[in-house]
Amino acid sequence: MKHLIELHILQNFAPSNLNRDDTGSPKDAFFGGVRRGRISSQCLKRAAREYVRAGGLVPPEHMARRTKRVTEELVRALKARGRPEAESLHKAVAALGGVGLKVKDAQEGKTEYLLFLGQAEVERVAGLIDRHWDALNAQAEPEGEKKKAKDAKKEARAAIPPELKKALEKVLDGGKAVDVALFGRMLADLPQANQEAACQVAHALSTAALEREFDFYTAVDDLKPEDNAGADMLGTVEFGSSCFYRYVALDVAKLRENLQGDDELMLRGLEAFVRAMVKAKPGGKQNSFAAHNDPEYVAVTVRQDADARNLANAFEKPVRPSRDQSLTEASVERLEARWEKLAAAYGQNGPTFVLNLTDAQSRLGEAVESLDELVGRALAEVRAGLGA
Repeated sequence: MKHLIELHILQNFAPSNLNRDDTGSPKDAFFGGVRRGRISSQCLKRAAREYVRAGGLVPPEHMARRTKRVTEELVRALKARGRPEAESLHKAVAALGGVGLKVKDAQEGKTEYLLFLGQAEVERVAGLIDRHWDALNAQAEPEGEKKKAKDAKKEARAAIPPELKKALEKVLDGGKAVDVALFGRMLADLPQANQEAACQVAHALSTAALEREFDFYTAVDDLKPEDNAGADMLGTVEFGSSCFYRYVALDVAKLRENLQGDDELMLRGLEAFVRAMVKAKPGGKQNSFAAHNDPEYVAVTVRQDADARNLANAFEKPVRPSRDQSLTEASVERLEARWEKLAAAYGQNGPTFVLNLTDAQSRLGEAVESLDELVGRALAEVRAGLGA
């Protein structure tokens, strides 16, 4: 059981296609025997990370990048230390290869897969490369010979001194990057640098059945002669409109551990990402639909010695609007009814704060008037728990 902060969000989006599948259709899922609209957890986390970065809610040195182009960052850091660019790339390739993070194409400098590294980690790796400059030499692949990946990685690991390898592995500790601490990472070739996520984000599911629709569009050439009628491009875009239930669970103790016991950074990161989870919106097809709809209902609960509690089953039976009640209002009532049943049956309850912009009467916790108040009250409870 854990010290948890949980978010339960109801968000009604206007017609949109926020998160597409491989065919360009809005993502969906069967739930309760009915097709529902869906926004993937990865999409929601990406939007939150970008919101935090764009708003400067967390200092850049405590954020991470997910990229295959980490060598570009290393070269930039080495150039700032006065090292030549071309040679810096070779040294960066050797250093990454030495800990098993092989660069697939030494000319392009791309790693085999996406690496999720904190800015502080990148800077510390660059510092080690600079200090051990002469000891690093990239492995040259004999012309006309393609080594097996396993053999190539083994040779790359053996190409650097053992003490440097240990030093490189030591600095790859997450770098107190808030987004790595929250969402975790896996480095297949360097498992000791893996980090278990402190935050779990559910796929958003519509509370009602999904009705798919199609927009037929045309485009006309502005320079076409006036006597030449007709469109010069046409096509269709699929879209839908849904009220989504979103759930987030965050293990406060795990976040503190991942940030190496830095309580101040943990609280700042927690505030930033609670705000981002509420405010950030996926960017899919927004230029076509502009579905910039904030949540109508946000409940935050802080519970100690508790199990996570996703309330999606409140909507196992699809919600239907009525003449006197909107879809979102009906969803609020359904959510709170399920909340009360589970709280009575299983206990483990804690302080709850509710921002409710609908006309439905909320029965849960303490009502707040703004997102600022919601975040402030929740963080006060977290601080109290840390001091206990």
